[in-house]
Order: sequence, then C-alpha cells, then structure tokens
Amino acid sequence: MAITRRELLRTAGVVAGVAAIPANAATPAGPAAPSPPGTAAPGPTELFDVPDFERAAKGQMSPMAWDYLTGAAADELTLRWNHEAYERLRLKPRVLIDVSKIDTRVQLLGRELPFPILLAPAAYHRLFHAEGELGVARGAGAINATMVVSTTATTTIEDIAAVATGPLWFQLYVQSDRGFTRELVRRAEAAGCQALVITVDTPVLGPRYRELRGKFSLPPGIERANLKGLAAATGSHRPTEQSMYSAMLDPTVTWRDIDWLRSLTKLPVLLKGILNPDDADRAAQAGVAGILVSNHGARNLDTAPATIDALPLVVAKVAGRVPVLVDGGIRRGTDILKALALGANAVLIGRPYLFGLAAQGAPGVTRVVNILRRELEMAMALTGRTNIASIDASVIWR
Repeated sequence: MAITRRELLRTAGVVAGVAAIPANAATPAGPAAPSPPGTAAPGPTELFDVPDFERAAKGQMSPMAWDYLTGAAADELTLRWNHEAYERLRLKPRVLIDVSKIDTRVQLLGRELPFPILLAPAAYHRLFHAEGELGVARGAGAINATMVVSTTATTTIEDIAAVATGPLWFQLYVQSDRGFTRELVRRAEAAGCQALVITVDTPVLGPRYRELRGKFSLPPGIERANLKGLAAATGSHRPTEQSMYSAMLDPTVTWRDIDWLRSLTKLPVLLKGILNPDDADRAAQAGVAGILVSNHGARNLDTAPATIDALPLVVAKVAGRVPVLVDGGIRRGTDILKALALGANAVLIGRPYLFGLAAQGAPGVTRVVNILRRELEMAMALTGRTNIASIDASVIWR
C-alpha cells in the first residue's frame, strides 16, 4: 500500500501533537502575558522540520536577539559555506537490505548515548525564551540528549543541573583570573557535569557587524550568571573600536593552560574549535579526551573552511587516538549521516535547538532533536545502514 507524505511524516513524529505557537509567547523581557479574557486560544501551527522552527522562532524574539543568534563574522561567507558544504555532498542509496531495525546508539567517552546528537554550548538562552537554559535542559532531558552548558549561560550551572534529567557537559572560557577559572571547573564537577569542553578558538572575537548594527546588549535582568564577581559578568562581551580584546576572553591562553586544566579535574577534557589538522595532532598528543571540529558557528574568522570540509583532514591526522566531534551548519538528518560517514563520532547542533526553544520552549527543543534523529534514521535506512558502526565513507557518492 502506498504511503502518503503525511503518513511518512507521522511515522517520523513530526505531525501529531505539535504544540501551538501562542501569540502571547514569552519574550526576553519577561514571562508570557495572559490571553485577554474571552479570547480563544490560537489554533495549532504545524512545524515539520528545522527550517519551519527557524521561521517560527524569528517571530518570537526581538530583532536584536535574532541578529545575535543568526549572525556571523564579517561577510558571513563561512556561515554560508557551513551549509553549502553539506549540500554539495551526495549520498549513495542502497536497496534490498533489511532495515526494519535502525540502531542509533553510540559510545562516547565511556558512556552510551541514544543517538549521536549533542546540544552545543551557546550563550544567552534567555534572550530567546524566558525559560532560557532551564527550558533547554528540560527539553534535552525529555529525550536523554546531552546538553553542553556555556560559561556565558544566563542561568547558573547549579540551577541548570537542578532541573536536568539528561547528561550535562560544561563549556569553559578560560578567564584571566585563573583562580576564578579553577572555581568554575570545581562548580561544574560538583554540579555533576560529565565532561569539560574548553573553547580554544576565541582569543579574540571576530568582526560581528550584525551585532554591532543591532546594538547588541543584555537586557535588564539578564546576566552572565556563571561569571558573577567578574567584570566580564556585567560588561560588554564585544571589543571596542579601539581594541580587539574583550574582558571575557583571555588572549594569553596556550597549551600550557590545557595541561593545567587537565591537572585540575578528573573529568574528560575536550578541546572545541579545532580546524587545523596540526592542532588536532598536538591535542591528541597532549592527552585530551576528544576534539570538537568547530569554526564557532562562523562567528570568528570569516573565510575559515566549513567544518565538514575540515573534518576528514582532522580525522585522518588524529587516526583514532581520540573521538572527533563536529558542529556547524547541521540542519538535516542527512547532514548528520554525512558527518558520521566522514569520520565524526557524533555531532553538535546549536542554532537549531535554539530555534526550537524560541518557538515552543522546552517542548520545541525536544521536537527539534527528535526531528533530526528521525531524519537520521530515515537516511540510514535509505542508504542501507542499520547502526552507527556501519556508517563509513562509502555512504558518500563519489
């Protein structure tokens, strides 16, 4: 019997039970306003895929917040390449293979994950929805997805951990105050985080002109909650026209600091922001637990390569010594399949789950991850791959 497109989408879990996007949804300024007495609730709006959530999210946040979320460095060429590089890769279908059971489980850092999709660290969640990081933690926990909490979260790591039911990792910007940095690591451990992710690609910020034109600033009541006690907690995160340096970033960080950080904790330490294969080789030699191939969402160095283009070179250089993860530009389950085929052990998504948060709060986060997971399962079935271990470069059409 022929299966209609709508029935196929139902099997993917992207039609039934879609929550409405209320006209009075929460904003960064505060909680949702009550509906006027006597007015009917708006009808449901069906959101089928990540682009649907992106369009819905735009209507739920201020122009300043939208520009911050979607903007990138300079001419935003790398931002475009992050997407286009995935589009250029073609998949090789296979037929007449029993794909009645698809297994997306993966082993990472000694733990089993239900699927190879993690939520990348991202700043300032309360700009996008009043629930902020708490909504993301709840949405991720509903499907046991790993959330990587940002140093620049608008909610403390302790408060996030209090509501989280899924795994947490902590992303660290090394502060010039090394004592404060040590305390951040201690707090992450005490909160139950399972790994420490050091961002290494941001000694300075890139020229983010959309942020400048939009006069980006944190609204009253929103702060960098994990940095209380530092000037970076309340000051601008952006460099001035007179200087490229930011109070929140330390341009003196070197490989010696990675050794120091590893000495502070028993948590696995991963480095985020590796593109150069030589840096990947040095990281593996330094004893880190993993590498995240990332160009910081194209927000720093414009005309750096797309992460999926850098990934195979890093994987080849690392040669299996440590896990390699990748982020940047992922909008489809087919993108995830391509990343795994080119050697990634798992992927991280950033803007997609924030679109889900802005559009529908915690349930939106859950739904975005579920959509990508189910798209991955479909792509695996259509390329004849029944588990993650069976995915290799032969999935790519050469």
